[in-house]
Amino acid sequence: MATIALRPLSARSVVLSLLLGAHPAELAASALVRAGELFDVPETTLRATLSRMVAAGDLVRGGSTYGLSERLLERQRRQDDALLADTTDWDGTWEMVVVTSSGRSAQDRAELRTALSSLRLAELREGVWLRPANLARALPVWPPGLISTLRATPDDDPVALVRRLWDVDGWALRGRDLLDGLANAATARDLLTVSAAVVRHLLVDPALPAELLPGDWPSEPLRTAYARYRADLLEETLRT
Repeated sequence: MATIALRPLSARSVVLSLLLGAHPAELAASALVRAGELFDVPETTLRATLSRMVAAGDLVRGGSTYGLSERLLERQRRQDDALLADTTDWDGTWEMVVVTSSGRSAQDRAELRTALSSLRLAELREGVWLRPANLARALPVWPPGLISTLRATPDDDPVALVRRLWDVDGWALRGRDLLDGLANAATARDLLTVSAAVVRHLLVDPALPAELLPGDWPSEPLRTAYARYRADLLEETLRT
């Protein structure tokens, strides 16, 4: 794991990692306390964190259970979509999204960039976003005058265009390091920390057609390994 730069997990991160992986997204306080102890979070710290998260609107308390707020349930839905990465056979066409409006605030522009990135589009030049049309999802309905969408077939080599838009080698290298991290984690806390990093990495998986990817692409092994870990954690630790 020495080659992987990982964010340390706070008590809040432990709670969120557990609840984001649970379906439905609620767990008993006693289960969260037991899990916190497994990840070196003392009970007093864990309970104080739960209270702060309820006060901040991150969690909703119902009797002896805690669940994700609606805002974080939306984050869970996005995470689940990232873990699925539902793709279709690729016919060689690309989605293109062109920002046609002007005069928007910096905040509006930043929010739109975030939204387009979450759709796994990449920016070719300012205001022009595209990707291979291999995702089984529809683009959203944009406000009038904001966006124009079309399908196109680039004249350029699609493999070269993919490498211009995404750092595919860097993503694959990081993915293989994370797989090694999952396999070699020495403690439960290390394993949870690596699994959280796996989720963040899958959120930026470009989900490209196999024809455009280098060999040994690690996305499916990562998804399989994370799903297995999540199921084992919830079944063997939290539900006992």
